[in-house]
Amino acid sequence: MNFRRRQPEEVGVNLTPLIDVVFLLLIFFMVSTTFDRQSVLQLELPRADASDEQFPPRTVELVINADGRFFLDGAELVNTQRDTLRAALGEVIEGDQETPLVIRADARTPHQSVVTAMDVAQRLGLSRLSIATLGGESE
Repeated sequence: MNFRRRQPEEVGVNLTPLIDVVFLLLIFFMVSTTFDRQSVLQLELPRADASDEQFPPRTVELVINADGRFFLDGAELVNTQRDTLRAALGEVIEGDQETPLVIRADARTPHQSVVTAMDVAQRLGLSRLSIATLGGESE
């Protein structure tokens, strides 16, 4: 009799079904997850809990009221045009680009007015810009 020895089979775990199940679970959770978007945001700006800073003595203050009107160091500008703000701010800083600029905007100020002020400051080369906020908890 001729008995042949069988080659021993390699014992191993087939991971293909496990990977398939994991991918199916991943796809299931990705499809069934809902991403909740808030379409209506009620914001009351600005407030912050940062401590009050001491500004250097030569600080330029730009106040923007709720109507979007500009007040530079207490004096109201004749209009809200970008060129008017650029000329007035350039005159106040006298070419000193290290002058700190503090923007104090009303909470109801149109966002465009604040962006315009920041853009004009950037174009004049002002790099020390801060936005003033109220401290403490909101009511």
